[in-house]
Amino acid sequence: MDGKDYIAYFTMEIGLSEDIKTYSGGLGILAGDTVRSAADLGIRMVVVTLLHRKGYFRQRLDASGWQTEEDAIWPIADQLEEMEPRCTMEIEGRRLQLRAWKYEVKGVSGYSVPVIFLDTDLEQNAEQDRAITDHLYGGDVRYRICQEAVLGVGGVRMLSALGYNDIKRYHMNEGHAALLILELAHEFARQAWDLAYEPVSHTVTMEHLQLVKPKCIFTTHTPVPAGHDKFSVEQVRQVVTGYGEAFAELEHEFCPKNVLNMTYLALENSYYVNGVAKRHGEVTQQLFSKYDIHSITNGVHTATWAAPPIARLFDERIPGWREDNQSLRYALNISKRDIWAVHRQAKDILIGKVKELTGVSLAPDVFTIGFARRAAEYKRADLLFQDIDRLVEIAGKGGALQLVYAGKAHPQDMPGKELIRRIHEIKEILKGKIKLVYLEDYGIEMAKLITAGVDLWLNTPQPPLEASGTSGMKAAVNGVPSFSILDGWWAEGCIEGVTGWSIGADKNAVLGSGETREEDAQALYNKLEMVILPMFNNEPDRYSDVMRHSIALNASFFNTERMLTQYISKAYYR
Repeated sequence: MDGKDYIAYFTMEIGLSEDIKTYSGGLGILAGDTVRSAADLGIRMVVVTLLHRKGYFRQRLDASGWQTEEDAIWPIADQLEEMEPRCTMEIEGRRLQLRAWKYEVKGVSGYSVPVIFLDTDLEQNAEQDRAITDHLYGGDVRYRICQEAVLGVGGVRMLSALGYNDIKRYHMNEGHAALLILELAHEFARQAWDLAYEPVSHTVTMEHLQLVKPKCIFTTHTPVPAGHDKFSVEQVRQVVTGYGEAFAELEHEFCPKNVLNMTYLALENSYYVNGVAKRHGEVTQQLFSKYDIHSITNGVHTATWAAPPIARLFDERIPGWREDNQSLRYALNISKRDIWAVHRQAKDILIGKVKELTGVSLAPDVFTIGFARRAAEYKRADLLFQDIDRLVEIAGKGGALQLVYAGKAHPQDMPGKELIRRIHEIKEILKGKIKLVYLEDYGIEMAKLITAGVDLWLNTPQPPLEASGTSGMKAAVNGVPSFSILDGWWAEGCIEGVTGWSIGADKNAVLGSGETREEDAQALYNKLEMVILPMFNNEPDRYSDVMRHSIALNASFFNTERMLTQYISKAYYR
């Protein structure tokens, strides 16, 4: 295989389909959309990830809304093709053998991008090592280091075993894969050893790192501290073995204050670093001021997220939109009546699924707000309920409301679990006044239904902690306007009253600037009561026009086709 000029895209998680349980949320869904657009565009890309044979988890909610977790085991052999080559590495001094499985992502023109899943569940491996690729984001610190070593070190070795030689760029989708830098540096040192006429040291030096840097790209996805993995030198020494004393001279470079910070490792050794929205690039520059931080705003794969009724309308009125996402700007030529008609079809599908899953009958003519994302405190899923009496009053005066919620909390995130439980309490308080459903086990297929079927997409993060937030982009593909804090992508996508609405003013927030909860809640209530609900109920023609502009202005731009063309020009082949 000719491995030259390939982009090797390393990601801890990837969302390819509902049946492949190797994603937890936005990071993985973005990776899946990226690969689909890479296939559409014919980019020479190969993807490396972990198998996660027991998935992230299946969410179960009891009557009180308390979350418990079950393994999400999936039929690997039915979905993936086992590959013949193996490679080896060391974990804690033990020899570890890796197997690869392949999934081909086919683009609109028939071009395929291979996704390589690394698997440690082999009889030759020690019992504890066989479980390394079981759970996504599971286990303790040791488990996490082992996984990141397999992804970074094992991933580079597996690509070589599969014949991907002399790769042009290694793109790290978040810092989980940053140990690939050590493996590449070690490989350059080994080559120098092999080629030297006189005996030379096998020690990795700064010169070797300088050879690595032009090959690496790093995309950071969050300013939230929990998203930046840190390990003590002792933990790293214990787990990442196999290099001997090769890195002894540079340990102080990799591990200042005896801590290996995976984000700093990637930042220091990548020639191109970017955040995932303009605002996030600015916030990341505040966090890491000594580095040059760029920004490429995320997108979504439009053909994946357009609901069937919407896609059929696009096929009829905007032929070629799958190959040319920019052509969605011609949605302005579609009548508002037709936009509304296909939206109602999508809404009816969602209402049917809600009835099937919960027994609750939502009304097709009632204004429906959707909120679905990872249940983390900073995303403030309960901001809408800051003043329940006010919310009920708005629904009583301005027209009925119904709410569709979904989202998982990380198994170890107790505040996130409490947030879900609190929303279930609120559901009981609102009974008979506002219908609220919380759908269990949020995943790709449910996301497709909600982002297409609600009338308004709500997003209420604490600024500036929302790096991008692609769920609102999925809604835009389906003509669903966003109502959001001006953070992440919405700081770019919001044209007030045209593509949707902002919650509060653009604060251009600075990290550590403090909670804005009460202020944001009041801004939310005021605009919902005075602007959005009256327009939906009394001026449906105007509301349909906002829906149409969501497609024409936002879906035509905030997509992974545009995103990848920017990566090509700025990073991949520059």
